[in-house]
Amino acid sequence: MNESVTKQKTALRERLRAVLSELTRAQREDAAVEICARLIEQPAWKNARSVLLFAPLADEPNVRPLVHAALDAGKLMALPRFSTATGGYEAAVVRDLAKDFVEGKFGILEPAPTCEVADLKRLDLILVPGVAFDWQGHRLGRGKGFYDRLLVEVSGKTCGVAFDQQIISAIPVEPHDVRLNCILTPSHWLEL
Repeated sequence: MNESVTKQKTALRERLRAVLSELTRAQREDAAVEICARLIEQPAWKNARSVLLFAPLADEPNVRPLVHAALDAGKLMALPRFSTATGGYEAAVVRDLAKDFVEGKFGILEPAPTCEVADLKRLDLILVPGVAFDWQGHRLGRGKGFYDRLLVEVSGKTCGVAFDQQIISAIPVEPHDVRLNCILTPSHWLEL
């Protein structure tokens, strides 16, 4: 791994975490509402029969309303679930909001062990969290590579979801970094 790129990524993560910490709760909530509203108006959402969402961490946009929207629209809805067998994430189908969620390995809400594994190749739309994104579809994750390993297996449209403050001019990339197909913020929908 290129030590210079690793240092650049670490510095960017620190800078973006500081920027995100300045957002008020009200700003986060308003931005998340705008993100969800913008997404459900897109053909990518409307035409998707199956979606992979994510359970947001405290510093990520709250996309939980999309769980209800997906189920109400009759979409097959999945979320990432940590697999101890592989040491990475898989997609698992959620059908019952009251029974199908548990706290996962990293304290993140994820599908219960009883939820069936979804075929990553059959997912139409994959929402992806991150620390930062650029308009070329590059993503800066949290540094463990979990999403990059998951994303190499999908064939549907991949969409980075972020606050406007998380968009920067350029993300340093490495060979294992997966480029996304679109970027969604409260004020933008960009297909690449």
